[in-house]
Amino acid sequence: MLGVSALLGSACNETGQYVQQQEAEMLSLQEERARREELERRLTEETLRREEIISAEVKLREKRSQQTSQQSRPLTRYLPVRNKDFDLVLHIESSGHNIDGCPHVMMTSSTCRGYLSKMGSKFKKWNRRWFVFDRKKRSLLYYSDKSENKPRGGIYFQAITEVYVDHLHTGRSPNPKLTFCVKTLDRTYYLQAPTPEGMRIWVDVIFTGAEGYQEFMP
Repeated sequence: MLGVSALLGSACNETGQYVQQQEAEMLSLQEERARREELERRLTEETLRREEIISAEVKLREKRSQQTSQQSRPLTRYLPVRNKDFDLVLHIESSGHNIDGCPHVMMTSSTCRGYLSKMGSKFKKWNRRWFVFDRKKRSLLYYSDKSENKPRGGIYFQAITEVYVDHLHTGRSPNPKLTFCVKTLDRTYYLQAPTPEGMRIWVDVIFTGAEGYQEFMP
């Protein structure tokens, strides 16, 4: 009887140990499954977060692209004009500009003169220059002063591709609302007029000579 009892006790112990072992294994499997589910959840969240970031970046790039496209589009309904009988004063007045209200802009039927501030290409400093737009010479030249003794530089009409207001402030002008750009085949000139109306006049004046404009058909 004692032997049978001992055997039964041993069997019970082994059964208990086996049950405990099974329970431990089940608990371990459950914990492993929980860890995997947690990792999958985190991976899903991270994937969604990255997709949102990428989507936001794409939208931002599209918005910037649209803004750049709007900026690069000349702010005038007129195309360059080669007609020798073209009257610059009549053209500007018919565009709604008040020439008499801008004493710093001097115009004739074929020329426009006045002081503009120009950003230097090398040191990026702003310097006051006397500009002369001449339809007969087909050029936009600038001088140190209105004596026009010797030009410091200039642009020929065929090199001017675009003229637009610097809405994106790419020129880092001290007066962004008065700044406009003259884009050529080689570089972009950043110019600043004394007044907003003066800036609009210069934009429309120079664009009449923008023979490098991509949509211009001579």
